[in-house]
Amino acid sequence: MVKGKITGLSVMDVRFPTSLGQHGSDAMHTDPDYSAAYVVMETDAEDAIKGYGLTFTLGKGTEIVVCAVKALSHLVVGRNLEEIVSNFREFYRQLTSDGQLRWIGPEKGVVQLATSAVLNAVWDLWAKQEKKPLWKLLVDMTPQQLVSCIDFRYITDVLTEAQALEILQDGKPRQETREEHMLKNGYPAYTTSCAWLGYSDKQLQKLCSDALKAGWTRFKVKVGADIQDDIRRCKLIRGMIGPDNKLMLDANQRWDVDEAISWVKELAVFKPLWIEEPTSPDDILGHGTISKALAPLGIGVATGEQCHNRIMFKQFLQARSLQYLQIDSCRLASVNENLSVLLMAKKFNIPVCPHAGGVGLCELVQHLIIFDYISISGSLENRMCEYVDHLHEHFKYPVTIRNAAYMPPLDPGYSTEMKEESVLLYQFPEGAIWQQLIHKKKVDVSNS
Repeated sequence: MVKGKITGLSVMDVRFPTSLGQHGSDAMHTDPDYSAAYVVMETDAEDAIKGYGLTFTLGKGTEIVVCAVKALSHLVVGRNLEEIVSNFREFYRQLTSDGQLRWIGPEKGVVQLATSAVLNAVWDLWAKQEKKPLWKLLVDMTPQQLVSCIDFRYITDVLTEAQALEILQDGKPRQETREEHMLKNGYPAYTTSCAWLGYSDKQLQKLCSDALKAGWTRFKVKVGADIQDDIRRCKLIRGMIGPDNKLMLDANQRWDVDEAISWVKELAVFKPLWIEEPTSPDDILGHGTISKALAPLGIGVATGEQCHNRIMFKQFLQARSLQYLQIDSCRLASVNENLSVLLMAKKFNIPVCPHAGGVGLCELVQHLIIFDYISISGSLENRMCEYVDHLHEHFKYPVTIRNAAYMPPLDPGYSTEMKEESVLLYQFPEGAIWQQLIHKKKVDVSNS
């Protein structure tokens, strides 16, 4: 039974100094500090259950997302959870269609990131009240309940409510078998942890060797800064993982369209499965041009981690501009908007291979992709979910990887809750870790 009024909403700027070890470094983001705008939602329920949500950032600018969350909070505090989830579509529209706030969106950028953090907390709260992990909450919902969570505005030319219902109803009869398969085998994953652009060859070789010993068969390499360096690093990695394991490339939006085509053709000898984010994440037609040029080489285009909203995904699918669709649990407006994209991907028969890593992205997106397999796609062909081995120790319910696969989480909620001590240590700028780094920087400057 859904119960309780939301009595308070707080948000914190939590940052991890990952740039010190070049973790997360790529051709466009050379010094990321993996961070989160972290939301805590309080209720007056007897058991005092709290909802936790977050959205992922790279350090600077997190304070802006925090401000946006605070600007949305008046739409949430004082609302009954039952009122929200019984008419989730309407609540979603209220968050995304505020007559003044939407001007700095609409449904994109900082406001959408903030909306995601708030909604992620609502879903965590709902799943905890139902005493189910988020993926199981979704699987157990009726098609009608799921559809009622989705805002179909702007996408009905591709996906209507009736079509979404049909897709979900078609998946119902085989859910039990698929759920058993997930609980036994998990969802296949690939690793990005071995080949960040800032890693040395020695570090890269050790991490690849360790990953192979641990059973990993799918590897992603960051490229795009220097073609000769890319050739050298791809040769090194392909030589280590062998001809049969999968290799993916990720340029993180570095190139112009023609440059992307010529660059990837240089790397085609290493047999990559896809090139990820080859150009601007907003350039739908440019991705289409790249897709068409690389198709004869057997190389697909993957994108989506910085795709603003369901409308852009609709157009990517309409234009056949991607072969692998990468949802993100915090870039889109939480579960609600991701549901619409998963359903559109099913209609176009495009495999979903989510973006993860960061702070908590693995914890969140595992729920979405497990649900997608059980209730929507029913397929694991050409499908895998990204995994990055960073910062999981700061979460109360961290992901479980077994045999290079995500094992379905069993704890109630959306796996979004961080450990209190981690939040206190890494809160920016007053947390102890950041105070130490700020002091050290001042000492280094004074000594130089």
